[in-house]
Amino acid sequence: MVKMLQIYTGTGKGKTTAALGVAFRAAGYGYKTIMLSFLKDDPNYGEAKACGYLPNFILEQVGRDCFVNFKNPDQIDLDMARAGWEKAKDIIAEQKTDILILDELNIVLGKNMLPIEEVADFLKNNKGKVEIIMTGRDVPKEIIEIADLVTDMNEVKHYFTEGINSRNGIDH
Repeated sequence: MVKMLQIYTGTGKGKTTAALGVAFRAAGYGYKTIMLSFLKDDPNYGEAKACGYLPNFILEQVGRDCFVNFKNPDQIDLDMARAGWEKAKDIIAEQKTDILILDELNIVLGKNMLPIEEVADFLKNNKGKVEIIMTGRDVPKEIIEIADLVTDMNEVKHYFTEGINSRNGIDH
C-alpha cells in the first residue's frame, strides 16, 4: 500500500467522522489504526466508547477535555500538545501502525500551539512510512503544500444555528 498524508479541514461537520470512516474501512483489510485525539480527553465521545469494537483500532486522547484559550493557551495545553506530537513522531518513525489519525492537530498548528515548521519538516521527511490523516480547522498552508489529499469541508447549513445541541452518537 502506498502511504500518503491526508488532510480533512474546513468549517463543516465531519472531519473526524471521515477519518474514522477510513479506519473502519481499513479494519476490513486487517490494517492497524492508531488515533491520537489532540484537544479531547472525554471518555464519553462516541469514538472513545466504540474503539474497543473495531479490530486493530487504538484511540488515545492526548488533550484535556476543557475549553482551550487559543489566544493564550494554558501551559498544560501546550505541554499536552507537545507530548502528543512526540508520541506521533515515534509512531511514524517506528512504523508502529498502518494508519495514524492525528485528530484536531490542524487546530493545534493553526493556533501556534506547536511550531508549524517543525511539524511540516518532520512530516515531509517521513511521508510514506504510515498513512497519516490529520483533521481539524485552520490547517496551515505549509501542511497543505506537503499533503497528498486535502478535503475542505465547508458548512452550508448546520442545525446548531437553530439551537439544537450536540447529539450523542451523531456529533460526538
